Amino acid sequence: MTAGIVNPPVWHASTILFDDLAALDAARSHLDQGLFYGRRGTPTQWALEEALTALEPGAAGTKLYPSGVAAIAAALLTVVRAGDHVLMVDTAYEPSRAFADRFLKPLGIATTFYPPTADVTAFLQPSTRAILIESPGSLSFEVQDVPAIVAVARAHNIATVMDNTWATPLLFSPIAHGVDFSVQALTKYTGGHSDLMMGSVTTTAKYWGRLKTKSYLLGYCVGPDDAYLALRGLRTLGLRLERQGASALAVAEWLQGHPAVARVLHPALPGDPGHALWQRDFTGASGLFAVVLKRGSRPHTAALIDHLAHFGIGFSWGGYESLILPVELDGIRTATSSDSAKLFAGTQIVRLSIGLEDPADLIADLAAGLDRYEAQF
Repeated sequence: MTAGIVNPPVWHASTILFDDLAALDAARSHLDQGLFYGRRGTPTQWALEEALTALEPGAAGTKLYPSGVAAIAAALLTVVRAGDHVLMVDTAYEPSRAFADRFLKPLGIATTFYPPTADVTAFLQPSTRAILIESPGSLSFEVQDVPAIVAVARAHNIATVMDNTWATPLLFSPIAHGVDFSVQALTKYTGGHSDLMMGSVTTTAKYWGRLKTKSYLLGYCVGPDDAYLALRGLRTLGLRLERQGASALAVAEWLQGHPAVARVLHPALPGDPGHALWQRDFTGASGLFAVVLKRGSRPHTAALIDHLAHFGIGFSWGGYESLILPVELDGIRTATSSDSAKLFAGTQIVRLSIGLEDPADLIADLAAGLDRYEAQF
């Protein structure tokens, strides 16, 4: 198809012309086998979908979406309808929670938030149709027992949806672990350069036809330029993840020994509560983790963050540049255990996304920031 060109070219198209009525009718009857209308995709988008599907053994296909939260929405809407019930992990990405509370609920679809390390059996209802997993959890990085959740779901004919943005399929394959829908915010590690918005859902043969139909009816599509950028990022994803994961672990280990730090939330650290599950199921760690500070309030945290030289202050993560962000858990967790609530209540948490900079430079930068933080007490 590319006539020897290394990278698939960018195909821009809305209208597709046909030689005659017979050709149009033939295309209409074989919508998965060629160009028909721009919203159905072009070879640029198809190349990305095929590449993402190939990363997940046992997957039947992938659809693309304009953001990660759009991908979560599409996966859930493929399997739930009015009167159904969703189980969503309490540590899920905050926009996923907002989608459940502010979009699904008015449609008559109820959501229960469950603790990340709980046995989901206790939360099942007769109308439960989907369980959303996110492991490690957003912001506080708890690791879930995915095979155990999948076993419960399959026994009750419930679909499983996993937000796998932290690990990508290179470090954890949801489909290979029995999950039905593997979701990524391609904005993060796949894009890798902080310049595109996109999400993806990869699924099995059981749900592939339903996902395609639902996505078409909802009007989801992505632009070919963004698909091209995601394809470009995918080619270096393995190298970037390896470097960023190693650098993040070095920074995390250094932070563990700092007197201002109460705890480092990183599942690859041996003392982390989720370390055993991470070691069993994952093949590596990415560059995102968090730090719990021993004391202080948000104005004190500003002294740490505001004058860092190598960390930008901003949302998202997974790009080549390091980022830092204060984390507020109060008010966005509703199902955490009393021990978890006690652990994080009133604490200052800072999330770090480690990029491609020299980890020694990042450690020196954080050391100076923590000195400024400590000087306030």
